[in-house]
Amino acid sequence: MRLIQGRGVDLRSLWRQGSVLLTLAGVSLLVVYVVAGCGQPAQQAPSPPAAQPSAQAPAAPAKQEAPPAAPKEEAYVINPPLGLPPVPIPADNPMTKAKVELGKMLYFDTRLSADRTISCATCHDPQKAWAEDRPTSVGFKGQLGPVNSPTVINTAYARALFWDGRAASLEEQALGPIENPKEMGHSLEELVKQLSEVPEYVRRFQEAFGTGVTKDGIAKAIAAFERTILSGNSPYDRYQAGDKTALSEEQVRGLRIFEDNCAVCHSPPLFSNYQYYNAGIGLDKEPSNKGRMAVTGDERDFGKFRVPPLREVAKTAPYFHDGSVATLEEAVRIMAQGGIDNPRLAAQFKTLKQAQLSDQDIKDLVAFLNALSGEYPIVEPPQLP
Repeated sequence: MRLIQGRGVDLRSLWRQGSVLLTLAGVSLLVVYVVAGCGQPAQQAPSPPAAQPSAQAPAAPAKQEAPPAAPKEEAYVINPPLGLPPVPIPADNPMTKAKVELGKMLYFDTRLSADRTISCATCHDPQKAWAEDRPTSVGFKGQLGPVNSPTVINTAYARALFWDGRAASLEEQALGPIENPKEMGHSLEELVKQLSEVPEYVRRFQEAFGTGVTKDGIAKAIAAFERTILSGNSPYDRYQAGDKTALSEEQVRGLRIFEDNCAVCHSPPLFSNYQYYNAGIGLDKEPSNKGRMAVTGDERDFGKFRVPPLREVAKTAPYFHDGSVATLEEAVRIMAQGGIDNPRLAAQFKTLKQAQLSDQDIKDLVAFLNALSGEYPIVEPPQLP
């Protein structure tokens, strides 16, 4: 192609430059078109899914509903005495000082009964090895209960509570008597309202749980307090730890007899396997207590009761679920003779009867059982609001 005269311009070069400019302009228009969203304002373009925080919003409240104690609370550390294993603590009820103190107040407070005459300590008295010294408990309006109150001591380890095992945890057990018409005769709903009117309780529930008064908080606080009631460091424990002077000769003989004949059901270190057996106790009464059958509905469980732990047993007379036996020696004799015969008598008692333990064997067993008395806290009632 010829050069334009006087200018020195190459037309081919101009053509190529024009084509490049047209191409760049087209690309620019295309970019504007895409970003603007087909002519719509850019700010109205839909946001990508990752930029929508509202879809994740429900997750935050779910984390806040968890039950752990308030951050400022100080943990309560349980140091079991000699002879006891570590105390199992539920994941949803960690031990804190604020919770234990609240539980102690509730344990001794007669507000838990409808007529304000009965507290947990009425039937589980710290001065009486956390049990009571009468055959069966007297409850709301003087009603006589059907069973003897077992000790609170070492219930922290129990796999089931009550003689028939109807409660699976201390938390569940703590609420049962409150609404039992023969025990405390109260309403949990009404109790929550009453405690919510007491500023001291409102403050302490807030400290322990970060909430107002709730029945769940009542159960957890009482259970936390009861987990601190432990007995160990007994002569038996010291003997097992190497102090061979801790037991008398009579007690050592009793230990050997116990290991040979009793330890299958009353297994150390708690001296209970927490299973249920029919020993024939109380079946001659009308109406007789159905025992475990009342929970399971299984006729094979008729007359079965939970094996009682034996630590502090020398201090918790009377004995058996109906409190029908006044002395430890009499209770041991009944067991040593194979229980009380009935169609559903557990096989273990038939075997025990065949052992034909002598009067001296029974005395030695009683001496050994006294060696299971150790050290446990005797708590005084706190100042109540």
